[in-house]
Amino acid sequence: MNAMPKYVASRTLRDPGWANTTVLNADLTAEIRRIKAASEEETVVLGSGGLLGTLMEAGLVDEYRLLVFPLILGRGKRLFTDGMGPRDLTLTATEPTPSGVLINTYRCRAEG
Repeated sequence: MNAMPKYVASRTLRDPGWANTTVLNADLTAEIRRIKAASEEETVVLGSGGLLGTLMEAGLVDEYRLLVFPLILGRGKRLFTDGMGPRDLTLTATEPTPSGVLINTYRCRAEG
């Protein structure tokens, strides 16, 4: 993982201190568009619902990998918030795990 390019979205961080890491702190959606255009590799968002929401609103998410756990909590943070426009998705894969978690992969259909 140290050799892989990594991007950190931050308003305050200047030096991430991790090899091959670039801090994105200007126009985030423009930076992500540039990164996507410059590489054919996947860009993955880990651990940031706020960042993901920004990318979804800008139409920059190509694929969702949604994990469904066999547990009902009754409450929690929503991934798809009120006011977000509809997304046309195509299920491309479903993988069950031994613990009963389903990993569902959806591709976003092209707009227009």
